Amino acid sequence: MALISFTNKGIYCRQGGFYIDPWQPVDLAVTTHGHSDHVRWGNKAYLCHELTRSVIEQRLGEDLHIETLPYNKAVGINGVKVSFFPAGHVIGSAQVRLEYKGEVCVVSGDYKTEDDGVSTAFEPVKCHTFVSESTFGLPIYKWQPQHVIMDNIRDWISRNRDQQKTSVLIAYSLGKAQRLISGLSGYGEFYTHASIENLNRRFRNAGVMLPETTMINPEIKKEALQQGIVIVPPALADSRWIKNLIQPATGICSGWMQVRAGRRWRSADAGFALSDHADWPGLLGAIRATEAEQVYVTHGYTSVFSRYLNESGIKAQEVKTRYGQEEEEQEVLP
Repeated sequence: MALISFTNKGIYCRQGGFYIDPWQPVDLAVTTHGHSDHVRWGNKAYLCHELTRSVIEQRLGEDLHIETLPYNKAVGINGVKVSFFPAGHVIGSAQVRLEYKGEVCVVSGDYKTEDDGVSTAFEPVKCHTFVSESTFGLPIYKWQPQHVIMDNIRDWISRNRDQQKTSVLIAYSLGKAQRLISGLSGYGEFYTHASIENLNRRFRNAGVMLPETTMINPEIKKEALQQGIVIVPPALADSRWIKNLIQPATGICSGWMQVRAGRRWRSADAGFALSDHADWPGLLGAIRATEAEQVYVTHGYTSVFSRYLNESGIKAQEVKTRYGQEEEEQEVLP
């Protein structure tokens, strides 16, 4: 009997009586990570990785019923053995492993297979059934190694400084921002938006090592920002605040920048294909490593990717979910 089904509330485990990343309120939400398309307000209880708890509290509120697990430790829920394994997507992201009467299913949430040096590296889990994203499930998406992209960003920042420009990197508050802060460590002082800084503080309090950062505030002079590295979420990309900086130069950090036309998005000055999702080779490698007999493909290029898997001898089926929109805070800068 199948361990999961796809319902109008989300991915449901009937045997355990819980949902994984539901998009409507339920009694128990087993949560893969803290992006807003995977964790929503209104559930009676949440189960997540230890480091995701702070993210949920930051974004949804402190007065919640949240239970946590470390990686590789199981808990029984109505006879279903539930455990978390690293997804490599963002700090605290997890694949959910379900085991019941010898049947194993893994719901991966979002994942990437390259070790970014901040998140716990992705760990393939053998299973009978695997639920995979396909955000970048096309052969054109193949990432350069992270160190190469970071070198390109450093060169861009150096050119901006030579031209008296202010370097502004556009990146998700959860995941991408922390990768940039870690990867560009030692290349200048970091000035971060409140949504990023609040998460940084929570991660540091939980024992995650991150370089020092300064939250943007009205007392910081524009000349200081010009010499540093400014990081803000996508919601601020076209803000008046950025336009009022000293010769601002914006660089968008996103996997969509792999496609040349994407670099013109929001009239950015530069685009860096830095993604927290697996690329085409990463997706295929992860799926093959599971040795799954059945693969369900969610959010992204589901039709193309599932068809390719089937033609390659891997039984796959596309399913519709409400994942794929990692919304960012709409806070404004002072």
